[in-house]
Amino acid sequence: QVQLTESGGGLVQAGGSLRLSCAASEDGYYTMGWFRQAPGKEREFVAGIMWRTATTFYEDSVKGRFTASRDYAKNTLYLQMNNLKPEDTALYSCAVRTRYSSISRTRAYEYDFWGLGTQVTVSS
Repeated sequence: QVQLTESGGGLVQAGGSLRLSCAASEDGYYTMGWFRQAPGKEREFVAGIMWRTATTFYEDSVKGRFTASRDYAKNTLYLQMNNLKPEDTALYSCAVRTRYSSISRTRAYEYDFWGLGTQVTVSS
């Protein structure tokens, strides 16, 4: 059972930055991703990374503001979030896909294991 532990969330003013981390208990993934869910809304894809190639992909609203990266040796995924907006407020969760994939995956059902999440709150 893969365990994922997120950290780095918090309260920040609009325009500020946060860096989220997701530590995985094992290696051997094809894709890692970040999703978020705001109160009363469905969970949505934010950013992802192909584990072996470090190829990244993003949801349109965060392009140019968020950057996903990974530390291969530490089995850790990061999400650098800059120029945060109030609409970025949500519970951010990381997820991994252990099934083979050569393409980017943006749907929640395409991922196999999930962390509990870390809260990000952006004040206006």
